[in-house]
Amino acid sequence: MSRHLEVREVLRRITASARDLLGAEYAALGVPDDHGGFAQFVVDGITEEQWRAIGPLPRQHGVLALMLHESGPTRLDDVREEPSFGGWPAAHPDMKAFLGMPILDADASAGSGESGSGDAGDGAQEVMGVIFLANKRAGGGFTDHDEELLRILAAHAAIALSNARLYERSRELTLAGERARIAHDLHDAVSQKLFSLRLTAKAAATLVGRDPDRARAELAEVARLAAEAADELRAVVVELRPAALEEDGLVPTLASQVQVLDRAHTAAVSFAADGVRALPAAQEAAVLRVAQEALHNALRHSGAERVEVTLSGTPARGAVLRVTDDGRGFDPESVRRAGRHLGLVSMRDRAAAVGGRLTLDSAPGKGTAVELEVPGA
Repeated sequence: MSRHLEVREVLRRITASARDLLGAEYAALGVPDDHGGFAQFVVDGITEEQWRAIGPLPRQHGVLALMLHESGPTRLDDVREEPSFGGWPAAHPDMKAFLGMPILDADASAGSGESGSGDAGDGAQEVMGVIFLANKRAGGGFTDHDEELLRILAAHAAIALSNARLYERSRELTLAGERARIAHDLHDAVSQKLFSLRLTAKAAATLVGRDPDRARAELAEVARLAAEAADELRAVVVELRPAALEEDGLVPTLASQVQVLDRAHTAAVSFAADGVRALPAAQEAAVLRVAQEALHNALRHSGAERVEVTLSGTPARGAVLRVTDDGRGFDPESVRRAGRHLGLVSMRDRAAAVGGRLTLDSAPGKGTAVELEVPGA
């Protein structure tokens, strides 16, 4: 349970573990909301078809509601005979033996100890969720031993769930901080450039008729300011580490993006990876951004029929990215002199920022190969 940081996955692990540990036919875990329902409700032992047939999530009523206000377990030989039992939908499986255990916040779980007395003082502890088990696979009811096992599991579950919540909260704060930083950078850099560009364009418009030479000079300044604004905007935006990279890692993210591009373009785009170890976050972001830039150039400008992306591990625990195409190619020196960067400056800046090395090999009629080598941890 503790290996996972996504709340939903932690809930699934807790539920499956409880069912397996106690040999139950069915298990569920409900996390209450503040509106009489459940913010999340996870089940194990019920098929997708059964779950859809059962219908909407249960409300906080009957035995479920009773347990949300208890700090101790609820063990019943036949849940259907409980006075608070309110029935279930027609498609719901029939259940008899029942064991429920609240998941208390981590501090409360540690403090409430082994006794399980559930005295009045525990009633104020936060109930993070409740584990429900029904029907022993071997028949009969749940035992004292089952109850103790579930109590121990619930204590571990509380810690795992607390950690997952803290992780998701920290990620939310990080994203909020990034949004604030981008807004600040946009205001300080790009918006000022755009303001200057607007004034210069207006000046050029007034000079077109009476002083064409000065108008041309002003228009050249407009072009320069527009290029700078575009470069600064790109620098602001591309600093964000993509969410897919955070969740899936570099190789799956690259593979997914290449697959999408292969479907979207007439050129055949392929990806292969070999011996790639996990890299520090900055290196992974740099590799992904350089790959995206190189793919954009190959698919938009080269007229290539085939584009190949490879990612290989190095003995020093780093990685080498290669993006090659069979397109028309170009003379890199001529492109540089003409001021057409094709993103090469940003790719080299990214490589340098993580201690990497970027090389480009291209010639007219010979295709293009972009290679980025980054060190490991």
